[in-house]
Amino acid sequence: MSSEVEVYEASGQAARQVLDDETRRLFERGLGALDAGRVEEAIDSLRAAHERAPEHARIRSNLGLAIARSDGDFTAARTLCEDAAKQEFFNPDLYLNLARVYLRFDRRSEALRYLRRGQMIDPGHEPIRRAIASLGQRRLPILPFLPRRHPVNRALGTARSKVLGAFSRA
Repeated sequence: MSSEVEVYEASGQAARQVLDDETRRLFERGLGALDAGRVEEAIDSLRAAHERAPEHARIRSNLGLAIARSDGDFTAARTLCEDAAKQEFFNPDLYLNLARVYLRFDRRSEALRYLRRGQMIDPGHEPIRRAIASLGQRRLPILPFLPRRHPVNRALGTARSKVLGAFSRA
């Protein structure tokens, strides 16, 4: 018996993609291993599922996340997650995975951008809300009359972070 998963193309037309029992089992085993922190096992299961269903967006997205957590191949992880998010642009979970990939490589601003895209799709999506809250609020620039990205503001902001970090550890 196989189960059906709806996949929406960029045109908005619904298509049916059927996952056979073995592919679904591999996918679910990969998700469980990823949640449990067994990244290598997750990659093995998700790669096997991806070989069986290469157009399945959720499989690709979770494989990208597992790769990012494992060997740190940013390009491969980002590509898998971005392609999945483009395919199912209405799925906030795929934007969450993409943001997690960016966070794994300390790219907060890009991660926040994708979290906000996911939040626009589903404002009540609790994992996205928690991820945004965990990133915290940005402080005001040291010199508000200069742009945030100005080298002086960046240098002073870095110095402020180091000083405040030293005091918080003391």
